[in-house]
This record gives sequence, C-alpha cells and structure tokens, in this order.
Amino acid sequence: MKMNRRTFVLIAVGSLLTVLIIGCLLIIYVLYIPLSPKKSARDVDIIVRWGASLGEVAIELEDKQVVRSLDQFKLTAELYKKTGKLRVGKFTLKEGMSNYRALMALVEGPQSYINFTLPDGYDSRRFARIIEHHLEIDSTEIVTLVSDSIFIGELGLATRSLEGYLFPETYSFTYGVSAEHVLTALVSQFKRVVNDSLMQKAAEKGWSLNDVLTLASIIEGEALVDGEMPIISSVYHNRLRIGMPLQADPTIQYIIPDGPRRLLYRDLDIDSPYNTYKYRGLPPGPINNPGIHAIKAAIFPAESNYLYFVANGDGTHSFSENYTQHLRAKERFDAYRRQVVKEEQQKVRDEQ
Repeated sequence: MKMNRRTFVLIAVGSLLTVLIIGCLLIIYVLYIPLSPKKSARDVDIIVRWGASLGEVAIELEDKQVVRSLDQFKLTAELYKKTGKLRVGKFTLKEGMSNYRALMALVEGPQSYINFTLPDGYDSRRFARIIEHHLEIDSTEIVTLVSDSIFIGELGLATRSLEGYLFPETYSFTYGVSAEHVLTALVSQFKRVVNDSLMQKAAEKGWSLNDVLTLASIIEGEALVDGEMPIISSVYHNRLRIGMPLQADPTIQYIIPDGPRRLLYRDLDIDSPYNTYKYRGLPPGPINNPGIHAIKAAIFPAESNYLYFVANGDGTHSFSENYTQHLRAKERFDAYRRQVVKEEQQKVRDEQ
C-alpha cells in the first residue's frame, strides 16, 4: 500500500519530535539529575588549586562521588561555557549532586573556610609550617616576607622583622589567599589586641613596643602556666634594674640550629646578641610571637624581690631571692630529674 505524502510528513515529524524529546530528556538527565542530593549525602571537600584544569577537577569530583561521570561534568561545563571559570578555593559539596549544581557551586557558590590555630609562643618559622600545611602557601615565602622591609613598611610597623607582631590566634581563611594576605591579617589582629591603652602604659614605664614584645617573648618561652607569667616577668625586671644578665634559656634555643633541645654548656658561649648569658640587657628583638597574657605580664610584672627561678618538673617553677635559695631549688629539680630517668630506665627493663 502506497503511503501518501501527508502520512509520510506526519511520521517524519513524529520521529523528529521523538528524537528531540529523547535528546532533551538526555540533556536534562546529564545536566540536572538528580534534582537534589539525598538527605543522607555526605559533605565532600573539593579544593581547586592554582592552575588546576577542568579535567583534574572533574576526576576528583567523580572519585569522591560528587558527580556520576567526569565526562558528563566536562560536557556540562562546555554547554554552559564555564570551562575556564572554576574559582580557586575550597568548596564543600555533597555526594550525588547533579553536574549543573556541582558546576555552579564551583563557579558561583560560597567558599569554605579553613580554620587553624597559631599557638602562643611559636616563632615565625613554626607559624609558616602550620600555614603551609593548611593553606598550601610555601613556608619559605612566608619566612621571607617576615623580614621584608618593604612589606613591613606597608604594614605601618617600625621594626626590622615581623617576629613578635604575628598574633597567635585561631584564624579562618579561604583557600587560595596569598602569603601577604595572611600575614596582614595576623598583624591586624595584633594591632587590635595590643591597643593604644596598653602601649601607653608601657610608654609611661619607659618601654618601647619592641622592648615589651622582646621581654614578652622570653616570658612566653619560659612559662607553661599563665599564672606564673607576672612572677617570671618580675625576675627579669629585677635583673634588668640591677644590671644582671637575663640568662634566659629561650634566647639560646632561638639561636641554636637544632633546637629546641636540652641546652649544653657550650651553647652558652655562642657569640650572638641573643645570647643573654653573654650580653646584658634585652636581646635585639622578640624570639617568638607572644600571646596577650605574656605581653601584659611584660608591662605589669608582679611585685617581688625574686632574681632566680628553676623548674619543678610539673610545669611550675620555684622562685628565689638569692643564689643560695636558688641552688637548693636546683638540687630539688636535679633530684627529680634523676628520679624520672631512673623510672624510665626501669620501665624499659620491665618491657624487655
């Protein structure tokens, strides 16, 4: 039976519509299905690094089951002309997202913050290692900026180094920020906490900001208990007043290349302005980045006649007004240390 022209046209149109419908459904499936992730879907962190290609990101999305297929994700990016629009950063997505939603999350969605803590009393090199670990910023670049005179000048500081001015705190940054941005934030926090009121009190006592931070960094290096900081500060204030060397072990730790470790007598002979056993007065600058408790202790020492202190072995110290008292306290600590060594040796024998 011959097919008339009208029937042929209807069949052709119907076939075309079928193809178009199937094509549209396929595109919808590729782009938008699932419409939303399951309620039980896990959060997935995706980091888009500097120089990362669309393909590299797509592989990670597929590996972490954010999308079904890396090829479908790449096709989605091409259809929406977003192949070069992925932003550098850390993004928290969901397992089982549609390609479109995953794409737009990386192009327009909010970045996730990376939180980390810079502890009181860490020097800039240790800060740099922590920052590198969390933000993937080269620690060498950070250490270089700490003593970059041009960068320091842009921060409005009259100092040769940012050591002491990088405030220890818990910080939140987005991935991809620069080393300059991070250090600027640390210095800004320092300026907020170490305010004009504190510095006025220091100035009234004849102390510069550098002096305060230098002494605070030594106190931070000595004290394990915040409550002892004003007393330790009084020891150093008393020594400075009578011209006695500070003899602060943390300043030696700062100049030995393999520290921190137990100090040896030969370490005390190192010729450095930071050797407070050899040179009187404060060293040239801070040896770490002190917290606010140590800074306040440097400005407001306790009232005491103490000139010496020695560790008790439990994080606290014994304080003495004269050398005879100090020797007795030192003998107690030496006895404690010998007992600890003896117990450790016995423990090793028991385990053998």
